[in-house]
Amino acid sequence: MSDTTLSVPVPEEVGKLYDQILKDEHTYEQFEKFNHQLHIGYWDDPTSDVPMREAVVRLTELMVERLRVDVEDRVLDLGCGIGGPATQIVRTTGARVVGVSISEEQVKLATRLATEAGVGDRATFQRADAMRLPFEDESFDAVMALESILHMPSREQVLSEARRVLRPGGRLVLTDFFERAPHTPGMHPAIEGFCRTAMTTMADVDDYVPMLHRVGLRVRELLDITEQTMERTWRETLEIVSQNDRPVDFDLAELFGVDEFGCLLVAADRP
Repeated sequence: MSDTTLSVPVPEEVGKLYDQILKDEHTYEQFEKFNHQLHIGYWDDPTSDVPMREAVVRLTELMVERLRVDVEDRVLDLGCGIGGPATQIVRTTGARVVGVSISEEQVKLATRLATEAGVGDRATFQRADAMRLPFEDESFDAVMALESILHMPSREQVLSEARRVLRPGGRLVLTDFFERAPHTPGMHPAIEGFCRTAMTTMADVDDYVPMLHRVGLRVRELLDITEQTMERTWRETLEIVSQNDRPVDFDLAELFGVDEFGCLLVAADRP
């Protein structure tokens, strides 16, 4: 079930999805609890009692470490959400961050929250399509795409754009969902339901390195972080969903223990 077999996400529809999510008061309250970070968590020890609030920050921390930026650098955050990771980058490295999202509501909220956090002068946000970035060539020292490339119609096009705006030697760090193993037929409804509802596709891991090479990026790390992320995230998310009266057209419980649904952490650079 790769990005060739699931419906290709339409950027405008993804934007509308996240606009609508932010209009749900209960959902927004959950985002506040998670440090305004809208992505999966990372547990160094998946059996630990570390809460989701800390786990989402930990994943961002792993990404930022790999960006290798400091106060002199400019970072592009592709699919910035409501700005939690951008704020974390500014606070831990001092780098300037430009976040882009296809959701107008995310951009508005991210801008407000960054100002309230006292980093509005270092973290700015704008509505833009990652498939056609409105930035000059070689204008960023690093690019981060934290659980966002999976929403986009063409991974290769997004990676090509990331390479274009990166300066030579600049780093790209991303996370992505991928097909970790052949799917068992009984799991198809849950996996397809999640991908359909979240407007995502799953990558072909065997093509990731060739794809990065095709766009002119050099692979530095390709890490399977499924064991540290997915099972606990499904369980934590189910608890959140169970507190919400809005119906969901897939059963998160059916994703428990599904080894086929994987998560990659990728680091690459522009030669």
